Amino acid sequence: MTSKTTVNPTARLIEVFSAIQGEGLNVGTRQIFIRFAFCDLRCHFCDSAHTWNAPDTCKIEQTPGLRDFEVHSNPVSLPTLLKWVERQNLPSLHDSISLTGGEPLLHAPFLASFLPQVRSLTNLPIYLETGGHRPEQLATILPYLDSIGMDFKLPSVSGESYWQEHAQCLKLSYDSHLNVFVKIIVSQNTEPNELERSALLVADVSPEIPVFLQPVTPLADFEKLAKKPILAPYPEQVLKWQALMKKFVQHVRVVPQTHKLLNQL
Repeated sequence: MTSKTTVNPTARLIEVFSAIQGEGLNVGTRQIFIRFAFCDLRCHFCDSAHTWNAPDTCKIEQTPGLRDFEVHSNPVSLPTLLKWVERQNLPSLHDSISLTGGEPLLHAPFLASFLPQVRSLTNLPIYLETGGHRPEQLATILPYLDSIGMDFKLPSVSGESYWQEHAQCLKLSYDSHLNVFVKIIVSQNTEPNELERSALLVADVSPEIPVFLQPVTPLADFEKLAKKPILAPYPEQVLKWQALMKKFVQHVRVVPQTHKLLNQL
């Protein structure tokens, strides 16, 4: 007779905290952010390069919004993370839970166990921020999500290229009737043909999916580390690009990364 072993799922985190969402369809809303470690991309403009690898410790906010962080060891068990989220979830304060990173889908097996429990515990909608390049992992957690913000990576801006994977992830999300939208970081180096390709990709799934153009907001600290500066686009560039994309999709909004303006990093 063989004995069954119980696997206790764990996750490697960067931080858990309460803040105002600065991007996309949920901009301006209050969320509990769970920032996961690890990312398999190396986007030139990344403002979360500290998530590319996993630290030995993570920061956990004790009181929502006060930045009174405790330091705990990685990895973190599922019951422990549930406890931390429950502590954040003050009545009527938060609109949703944001799964961010890094790339949260690198923790898909953990999320498949964690998400049903955290939804039951908090009764809050679950929002996933993803690079939209891991369709197999996304498929495993779609039943537990309410909305998805998908970052299309333009080669001319990010240095990454995942057109086929973006298309697969977008179709999976739309077919699952989730509230899905696309975010695209744009800089002075953006190639208009890549924006047109993005618009056609979105329109092929549904022309009603909202697209957010986000002019890159360079950070002074990151600029010091960057091999070459990532410059915000000129206003006339953004106006032309919005008009170009609106030939194919209905909703193209230009919204800066407001969390940087509000110092809500």
